[in-house]
Amino acid sequence: MRSLLSLFRFPRLVWLMAASLLLAPLSHGSATERTVQLRDVTEVEGVRDNQLVGYGLVTGLRGTGDRQQTFFTVQTLANAMKRMGVQIAPGQVVVKNVAAVFITATLPPFSRPGMKLDITVSSVGDAKSLEGGVLLMTSLRGPDGQVYAEAQGPLALGGYSEGAVGNLRAVNHPTVGRIPEGAIVERESQVDLSRFTTVSLILRSPDFTAARDMAEVINQEFRHTVATTLDNRAVRIDVAESGMSSVPLLISRVQGLSIHFHAPAKVIINERTGTIVMGGNVTLSPVSVLHGSLSIEVETTYTVSQPLPYSAGGTTQPIANTAVAVKDLPAQSIRLENGANVDDLIRGLHAIGATSHDIVAILQAVKASGGLQADLELI
Repeated sequence: MRSLLSLFRFPRLVWLMAASLLLAPLSHGSATERTVQLRDVTEVEGVRDNQLVGYGLVTGLRGTGDRQQTFFTVQTLANAMKRMGVQIAPGQVVVKNVAAVFITATLPPFSRPGMKLDITVSSVGDAKSLEGGVLLMTSLRGPDGQVYAEAQGPLALGGYSEGAVGNLRAVNHPTVGRIPEGAIVERESQVDLSRFTTVSLILRSPDFTAARDMAEVINQEFRHTVATTLDNRAVRIDVAESGMSSVPLLISRVQGLSIHFHAPAKVIINERTGTIVMGGNVTLSPVSVLHGSLSIEVETTYTVSQPLPYSAGGTTQPIANTAVAVKDLPAQSIRLENGANVDDLIRGLHAIGATSHDIVAILQAVKASGGLQADLELI
């Protein structure tokens, strides 16, 4: 009988910059550039979404609701029944078809009474599943404590949980569901644009060049100075100087203008999954990478020791024989010339057998050595 106790892999990464050790500057012509409309890269200051939240009950579950020790569920149920004229003692209620939930929604700007919102419902207690449940009427409140919407309706889940203790199968998250158009707006979230004397456009990705270009194209559209660059994110437009009859017409005219937008050079890394996403024209200085690996396998073989024939009190005992195998693979190297990008680096690393997690560590080390001409962001 054999059992593999452990298998360890220790990556060893050695970094050497090229012999020149000189970092080549980026050429301006190599930057990734695309033409975009202002509506795609900006937002209007003061016009934004608002978050709503509520607490309520989901009923109609098939015995998968909160257990009795989740006291706040029973208390909430007793309060709801009391409002309907039914008096019950919370300590005597045993109901497994009810679950306490939080409800979240996003209230878009310029929402008016009667509009419908999509909502997300998530379990608060120890319910196993919300499948087949119906949310009872729940008030959704904003940060100011005011009620902006009322939510109610049957849940739609993207998962399920079936089986009994010891043989349970769950797919996705059966304790979180959605109700499309499950909330109705009761209080408007109105922004009075008529009081705006200036309109500020905010760039989603801060960039001084984009802010300057945005102000220039707006001034060219109106044939005189109406827009001023405030910083690397905001451009302010004077409503009176624009000569437009209303702020909505001004915003509509400005958002239809286009600029040349330079995508930022950025590499996004998720260390947990080994995911790497590159944006913009990410380039590298001359760099050499040496990569090797050391693997250790510990293997145990069990043999059975039998007692001598006709011996008194002898017992059969297993004896463990442990063998250790060490394998040190020779280092492999790649070399990238000036102007290479991260895609070239990753292709080269795949060619020498580097894993996704090895590539994450390599990119971090290249950035630390000054060879990566981009922002490195870990998520």
